[in-house]
Amino acid sequence: MAEIKSTEHYSATNTPEIVHTEAVHYLSVLGKGAPGSAEFYRKKTLVADLLKVLDAQIGFPIIEVQYWYPKGAESVNIADFYTANPLSLLEYRILTKTSQLLTKEKIEEIVSASSSSYKTPSDIDILEPFSIPAQTVIQVMHHGPFADEFSTLADLEQYAEQNGVRRSGPHLEIHLDSFTAKTPQDNLRTILRDPVRNI
Repeated sequence: MAEIKSTEHYSATNTPEIVHTEAVHYLSVLGKGAPGSAEFYRKKTLVADLLKVLDAQIGFPIIEVQYWYPKGAESVNIADFYTANPLSLLEYRILTKTSQLLTKEKIEEIVSASSSSYKTPSDIDILEPFSIPAQTVIQVMHHGPFADEFSTLADLEQYAEQNGVRRSGPHLEIHLDSFTAKTPQDNLRTILRDPVRNI
């Protein structure tokens, strides 16, 4: 395997690569079930709106989603991540990057300062600070609809096998473009990223 370079958090090439990424701090909310549901988009909007309260200079928050399956689910690799188990089993964390390390007290302050619709989040909205450490990842820039990610993930797994690494943690998707449930997806850019370790 070639020497591993470091890359900026929001950077990826159009072909698979293995890189070192920096540590990142987030505001996050936990969820369960298939992505794309009304509940998923409600949580996505919640996190984005709260970040705007925290940082008024944000044009639109870049949303990231970390996915994993609970214990007892079928083990998955990169290519079969969305097909080896029912999507209803998926657990996820919707994230948006912050410039500071948040505390739970700070998040409560942000909620209190936000619009009335977010002063009392649902009792299933577990809002909390979260961090991803600096790590070695395999990644690629996916262009287009989310439903077309299967072939991109297959390419990513093939590259992992060629370089003697395998997925070692939750799958991460970084959505560089703002989107809603009704947004045409043809021009969307999504970084597909997985932490890896040597086989």
